[in-house]
Amino acid sequence: MTRPLTRVRRTVTVLAAALTSLGLALGPASAQTVPPVFGTDYHDPVTAAPPISTPHTKSCSVTVAEAQFKDFTPYTGTYTPPTGCGAPGRWSKVVLRMDGNVKGRQYDRLGYLDIGGVQVFRTSTPEPSQDGIDWSVEKDVTQYAKTLSSTQSVDMLIGNVVNDTYTGVLNVKVTLTFYAPQHGRTADIPDQVIPLSDGDSVTTAASLTTPRNSERILAEVYATGSGGGCEEFWYTAVTSSASYSCKGGDDGPYREVEVKIDGKVAGIASPYPNVWTGGWSPYLWSVIPSPTAFDVRPLRFDLTPFAGELNDGKAHTVDVSVLGVPAGQTGWSAPTNILVWQDAHRAVVTGAVTSYESAEPAVSNSYQDGDLRTLTTTGSDRLSVSGYVNTSHGRVTTTVERALTTSIGHQWTPDENTDDLKGSWTDDQKVTVNGRATRTDRTYTLDGRATIDAANRLRVVMAIGDHARLDGVRMDDTYNGDATFTLGVAREDRQAVATTGERYRLRGDGVCYDHSLATEQGVLTLDVRRC
Repeated sequence: MTRPLTRVRRTVTVLAAALTSLGLALGPASAQTVPPVFGTDYHDPVTAAPPISTPHTKSCSVTVAEAQFKDFTPYTGTYTPPTGCGAPGRWSKVVLRMDGNVKGRQYDRLGYLDIGGVQVFRTSTPEPSQDGIDWSVEKDVTQYAKTLSSTQSVDMLIGNVVNDTYTGVLNVKVTLTFYAPQHGRTADIPDQVIPLSDGDSVTTAASLTTPRNSERILAEVYATGSGGGCEEFWYTAVTSSASYSCKGGDDGPYREVEVKIDGKVAGIASPYPNVWTGGWSPYLWSVIPSPTAFDVRPLRFDLTPFAGELNDGKAHTVDVSVLGVPAGQTGWSAPTNILVWQDAHRAVVTGAVTSYESAEPAVSNSYQDGDLRTLTTTGSDRLSVSGYVNTSHGRVTTTVERALTTSIGHQWTPDENTDDLKGSWTDDQKVTVNGRATRTDRTYTLDGRATIDAANRLRVVMAIGDHARLDGVRMDDTYNGDATFTLGVAREDRQAVATTGERYRLRGDGVCYDHSLATEQGVLTLDVRRC
């Protein structure tokens, strides 16, 4: 499906000039010849995101899965922890790596990897060139160390369709690399990870019984809209009164991921506007994927204020839902894990919720019809909850305050040959533990324009931003792309062109990372690191 996203702020030429003014030079990629249009082969996918830092200790690797995905048959196997890199579960770091290759013609596909029933990795795939591409993705999975400390079942699936038209078979291999403990350092990992359910629906409801000595509880939800339907492009959905190809409910494009415990709202989050590599225009992502597309980031909810209530030894109902989705609409999945830290010196930890403030999301939609149709959407939600637990090291009081906002402006012509959308989402959280506060502020942006001209040429201009401030470190991951190709013709006749770029920056005390990439017609033309 092809839909739009924002304006390219820097072409390769502008980037080159800016680098020259800073006394920097283009990377070796700039020497390559750029063809006038996309050919049958182009550069393998790359990202500007930083590599995972690893300790200088002994490492051991284990192959978790090696499979060809050509239908919807999952790979199943058995994982066994390594020997020779320290006691199981005591590793200083665990890194997952997936390597893949595919050639021919294929859609983007969504996949997952479960170990011991715990979803440890969720991903999407690149769309291949005719000659074939290789790609890889890494993820820090240290938090699942306790699950990985014993023999476990393995379940992996990247659902795929292979036939005379879609010929791309997905060949993948997943490995885990374990790093021996560092002297005097231990990773802060949960004592248990409890899979809530497979979450392959808009709403996930499950029974949860936590250990009676839980002192910290988090939920992580891999919420994704996918499947090629309207919920893959949920931010473009309109109200029932508006005239557009993707209909939403009364809330239009407003979406919110909500966690309830026994019917009470316990966590809220703004979903990230994931764009898979076939979204809007596949040529936007031929080399540089949209941020987080290959490593789908779970949403995290701090449920610690409810730990005292959950520690009663009884089963509790946990509901995970995506608000705003019209009744009966499919396209969302929400696999959920519950992460639990336990008190090592007390069998039962008591506690209670002491304050609670929650309200229904406030959503407003304003629609104007005419030669240019416009839908303006705003939304917000807040949650504040406090609770305490009486641990072996004293009473611990936790307050979680979370605030969400949504702002979307959508304009389109009646034939949808011009389709503009600009969206911004914020998700700000403050967690205070015994008076000490930690803030996590996130902002997601999406700005794009799609046009189809008289020659049936689709042009998509797009910008995506993923911005965060975490523990005093500022992260900015920005993507810009401009792609054009002819619709309704054979692949070799599309005359596709595209310029794309990504810049990933980390800044803070003692932290500096700055990496820029740029491409043209599938050729990597810029690869520069500034720190």
